[in-house]
Amino acid sequence: IEDTSIKEPDSENLVKLLNELELKSIISKLDLKEPEIKITEFKKESIDTLAALPEVDTLYYLANYLDDELKSICVFANDTIYETEYHTAFDVSVDLENIKALFEKNNKKVSHNIKKDIVNLKNLYNIDFCGEIFDTEICAYIIQSSKSEYLISELSSEFTGINVDNGFECAVLPALYEKFKDIIEENDQCELVYNIEMPLVYVLASMEIEGFKVDRESLNELSESLGQRLLKLEEEIYSYAGESFNINSPKQLGEILFVKLELPPVKKTKSGYSTNAEVLEKLEDKHPIIGKIMEYRTLAKLKSTYADGLYNVINPKTGKINSSFNQTITTTGRISSTEPNLQNIPVRTDEGRQIRKMFVASSDEHILVDADYSQIELRVLAHLAGDDAMTTAFKNGTDIHTLTASQAFRVDIEDVTPEMRSSAKAVNFGIVYGISEFSLAKDIGVTRKVAAQYINDYFATYPKIKEFLDNQVEFAKENGYVKTLLGRRRYIPEIKSSNFNLRSFGERVAMNAPVQGYAADIIKIAMVKVYQRLKKENLESKLILQVHDELIIDA
Repeated sequence: IEDTSIKEPDSENLVKLLNELELKSIISKLDLKEPEIKITEFKKESIDTLAALPEVDTLYYLANYLDDELKSICVFANDTIYETEYHTAFDVSVDLENIKALFEKNNKKVSHNIKKDIVNLKNLYNIDFCGEIFDTEICAYIIQSSKSEYLISELSSEFTGINVDNGFECAVLPALYEKFKDIIEENDQCELVYNIEMPLVYVLASMEIEGFKVDRESLNELSESLGQRLLKLEEEIYSYAGESFNINSPKQLGEILFVKLELPPVKKTKSGYSTNAEVLEKLEDKHPIIGKIMEYRTLAKLKSTYADGLYNVINPKTGKINSSFNQTITTTGRISSTEPNLQNIPVRTDEGRQIRKMFVASSDEHILVDADYSQIELRVLAHLAGDDAMTTAFKNGTDIHTLTASQAFRVDIEDVTPEMRSSAKAVNFGIVYGISEFSLAKDIGVTRKVAAQYINDYFATYPKIKEFLDNQVEFAKENGYVKTLLGRRRYIPEIKSSNFNLRSFGERVAMNAPVQGYAADIIKIAMVKVYQRLKKENLESKLILQVHDELIIDA
């Protein structure tokens, strides 16, 4: 009986476990005390100039910036942290020659988020960062791609057992470097890290420095004309409604549509009637106000997000937009673009295409060259699955969507209509993403039974693909991850979940990650090769943007 009585928990081990499982909120909920972290101390020496640094073969360093100025440089050498602080821009200029010598020296450099240094040092002081690099942040991402951030202090305690506070982070770089090298070798990721991800840091930095020129005047004119069209639409919407109201307020819009105009409500929410895009699409033929509201929303987003949003981030000196390209954000290995995101400029509408036209070559002597891979994910799938039918189709230059359509609809290739091809395209790409018959039916507007038939026919036509996808799911269940041909891993804890929806999500990820991840690897290899070739041949052309499977060069 005594064994079953409720006892005080073993707080120390409980906190350790909850930290390991990243269940931080439970620690605070139970008001548990975090264990005292033993901070490892290192020798620290303040220096006035980098000239006082000892000579090193490998530079372990961290640079800190404040308000667009270099604030301090920390270097770890001979078991000592050497730190020089710069209080003003003047201070930096006094030591500028030494800063330049330190970073332009062609030796190995180990640090955390090196891209930031390459960009800042070039933009602020015209310093050309040089040498082979090892970035601990990128390495941590390759090892665990699903984390939301990679802080040195956390990585240090997790991988090396050394606990440090901010002023001493530089000292753990050698231990982290050694540990990460071992893990990469163990995971068979050397090619991925040393030949793709590390050289890519230089490529992305140069894209950020270069920027993309925008036609400011035309962008301004577009914003004004969108503004005029929105005012006209507003008037039309008010006349249908019989009163003026805030079109952007779902509550007020819901009142107008479902109370005043008595349209049939499609979906109710806690705060009233839903007026989202799905609801409006269902009501489109019920009243002319709906079409106007949909058009209003499209144009309002174009004006605020793109016409005005892009205008506001143009560099006044250069007339260019400098986006940030991130290597450690997506779990798939794709590069993401932020502040602003240049990878999602709309392309499907006329207005969206007008926004794209605002991006121009850097001068009259230059021209934009765009190169993209055709259906890269399907080609990767055909290769990984070793499917003869699909591989032959690609090798013969047959349009893969037309071929799939002719097989799914059981018609000759010549008789495939654009609608059939469009449905087949949804099936082709859906298969790569482990689509369910329910989702496919919704996407192409057929019954679940018909969608199921399409999927079955597809797998009958390309049997090896079904086998490959099933094998990926099995591999993930056994190992907890899937990987690309170059060893990029995606861990999938969801695949062992007892929750059906989570488990299904895990299975879809297991099917898709090796394909999408390898497509991401291929475009990264292309970026590194293009960048290095342009540099080697001393050409003025610059790689300025990557949008998933395409590259844009200012030539």
